[in-house]
Amino acid sequence: MVDQSGKVAIVTGASRGIGAAVAERLGRDGFAVIVNYAGNKQAADRVVDTITKAGGRAQAVQGDVADVAAARALFDAAESAFGGVDVLVNNAGIMILSPVGETKDDDFARQVDVNVKGTFNTMREAAKRMREGGRVVNCSSAVVHLLMPNYAVYAATKAAVEAMTTVFAKEMRGRDITVNAFAPGPTETDLFMTGKTPETIDRLAKMSPLERLGQPKDIADVVSFLAGPDGGWVNGQTVRANGGIV
Repeated sequence: MVDQSGKVAIVTGASRGIGAAVAERLGRDGFAVIVNYAGNKQAADRVVDTITKAGGRAQAVQGDVADVAAARALFDAAESAFGGVDVLVNNAGIMILSPVGETKDDDFARQVDVNVKGTFNTMREAAKRMREGGRVVNCSSAVVHLLMPNYAVYAATKAAVEAMTTVFAKEMRGRDITVNAFAPGPTETDLFMTGKTPETIDRLAKMSPLERLGQPKDIADVVSFLAGPDGGWVNGQTVRANGGIV
């Protein structure tokens, strides 16, 4: 573990699941962490409490990243509380599953707003305000390659994230800022588990040669690598942290 004391990270969607694990791991790495949440203040406060009790620094900031002003406010908060921004982890996302023919307009729009526009909003802010040598780490998904029925809209939003990741990496030329994405496979979070039968969960777990679901810690370790100095030569890539499922 490399000490990142003095550096500042924003983690969106950090109140639960992968986002919470990432925020806590970066806190242990030494980052001061802005713990973004959309609505669950209690859960976000628990993440902040975990980080601070371990000797770190953190602050919870409410905001829907699909809103331009809210994305801007995350950077305002980081600069006000901790002096700037060195790492942005775009973890916030929603998944609403349905066949294409049965997808509601509102469900389509909401996934695009949060998963694509939300990632774009914070990256645009990072382009203007991230300090030299920074790291942008976006969240994709293994479904971009699995392409299973009912995942059309969600997979499309994550494919868009991967495209923006590679383009943005090229646009950061000359600033020593890397831009990458991580693409988890089935991971044991509320987002993944909700609405699935035990049989479905078991089947998805067995798809990986490692025959288990990923854990939030598995993904947080990958993000820590991409956010730290050891990942400095990885740029414009999507790291498929999925246990070999694809």
